[in-house]
Formats: sequence, C-alpha cells, structure tokens
Amino acid sequence: MRLNRTIILFWLAAVITVSACKSKKKDQQESQATEVKTVTAPAFNADSAYSYVEKQVAFGPRVPNTDAHRRCGDYLIASLKAFGCEVTVQNFTATTYDNLKLNARNIIGSINPQAAKRIVLASHWDSRPFSDQDSVTKTKPVLGANDGASGVGILLEMARTIQKSGVKPEVGIDLIFFDAEDWGNSELAKDEYGGFCLGSQYWAANKHKPGYAAYYGILLDMVGAKGATFLKEGNSMQYAPTVTNRVWETASSMGYNQYFVDTGQSGPAITDDHLPVNKVAKIPMIDIIHLKVESGSFFKDWHTAHDDMDNIDRSTLKAVGQVLLQTLYNEQ
Repeated sequence: MRLNRTIILFWLAAVITVSACKSKKKDQQESQATEVKTVTAPAFNADSAYSYVEKQVAFGPRVPNTDAHRRCGDYLIASLKAFGCEVTVQNFTATTYDNLKLNARNIIGSINPQAAKRIVLASHWDSRPFSDQDSVTKTKPVLGANDGASGVGILLEMARTIQKSGVKPEVGIDLIFFDAEDWGNSELAKDEYGGFCLGSQYWAANKHKPGYAAYYGILLDMVGAKGATFLKEGNSMQYAPTVTNRVWETASSMGYNQYFVDTGQSGPAITDDHLPVNKVAKIPMIDIIHLKVESGSFFKDWHTAHDDMDNIDRSTLKAVGQVLLQTLYNEQ
C-alpha cells in the first residue's frame, strides 16, 4: 500500500508539473499571437500642410474650365512628382446636372507602387462655382480653403513626410485628388448623387490601373477648420464600419477625441466622393468630414464666399494628418 501510494503521488505531481508547463507555454503563445507590433509614425508638420492649403487658395477658385483650376492642377502634379510619387493623370470630360461640359482630371500619386496591399487616401481638389449658401453673394465662386483645399493640403504633407521618412509603411498608398466634385445641386439634379462627385464616379468606373483593388480607403472633406468635429458618418458606418472604428480608436489612443468624436451612434449620412467608391469600385471607403455634434451640419462658411484661409487652423490639420499617418503605420 505504501509503495503504490508513493507511485500514485509521484504520478500526480508529474501530471500537475506537465500541465502547468503546457498552460504556461499556451499563455505565452496566445500572448505572442495577440501582441500588436506598433510603429510610431513620423511627425506631421502642420505648418507645411497649412502652406499647401494656402498655395491652392492663392490660385483663386479652382472651378473647372478656368485658368486657376488648370494652374492648380499642374501644381499638384508637380508637387507629387517632387515628392517621388508615381503620378497618373486621368483626363475626362464631365457633364454637369445643367448639361455643361467640364474639362476635368483626377490626379493620382502612388507611394510604393509595387505593393500588393494598397490603401486609398482621397480628397477633391476643385471648388464650387457659386456661393449658394451665402446670405449676400450667391453667385460668386468659392475659394474652398476648407471645402477642398484642406484635405488636399493634408495629403500633400503626408506624401512629403512618408517619402522623406527613414521608416515607410509597408503598404502601398494611392493619393487620389478627385476633380469636379462640387458642381452639384441636390434640388435640381436627377441622379442619385445630386450632381456632385463627378470625378469619383468616373474613377470608380474607370480605375487608373486595370484590375486595381485596395484594402480600404479614407476620404477627407472639410478637415481644416478651427474646432472641427468629425462624427462617424452614416454611409461610412454602413459600408466600412471596421475601418471607421479603427480610425476613431487610433485617434482616441492619441488624445484627439475632441476632433474625432464618438457619440456612440452613427452621424448623418453624407453624399460625398466615398459613395461611388463604395458602390461601384467596391472598395470600403470612409469619410472624415466636419459635422457639428449638436446639429450634424457642416462648418459655418460652407459654400459661401467666406470659405477662405481664415477658416484654416493648424491644430486641426495636425490632428487629422497625425491620425492618418499613424493609421497607415499601424498596417505594418
């Protein structure tokens, strides 16, 4: 009895020891599996982004079929090339809701063009031909400092920052500047986009490279005003909720909650350039767009003659640019 008891006790001790080792090993494996490799993104220079917005506005209203529009487009192409991007220019003729023909071009700058996994970052670079929301002047073309130029300025600075950085994201990045976004009229146009988003509609149906695909996309619109708030836009939550939540969680972890506001529910659904990308190109794209928390409306000078550089705030540019950079570098 004593011998058998000793053997049994020894066997039990061995089993417990082996089980403990296996449990410890399993815990280590699970810890390694869930550990996320984080790479700190380079610093986003808000002063530089501000200057890119300012340079666009200096051309005047970037209304298609005008000299200011043509010269600004040439400037964007030259800037992307100077940063070392592979540049593709997509020329097309857009027909407006009021049957005008626009000489338009989508401008694409690609970083790491050989990478299979790609992410689209976009903004429209044209400005509205009339200030219909102005209380006094309703026919004057809009400078579009915030509505258009702010998003483009952030993307230009992101391209410059990434290309000069010693550590680059492993994913491919395509910066797309959509044209002819802002000629719509929701009351008079008969198409589902209200006459807006002509450039993104063209690109979604005629991508700049055959068979092009992207993991996801992020659209910037009205991203430069002081005290801007970005809600989880309704269509973004419908078509790309995972991407939306990821960006807002990144912003929260960086202390930018006052800009990227999470109310616990979706914000208003906005007709913007991300819709044709989602619907036609089948790329899940979100929209980072200024929406007031209380009303869901846009910034105060939207589609007025006062959308000038007085609207642009470096702190807002910094918040959006830094969050987007970190989002890209989290893809390592």
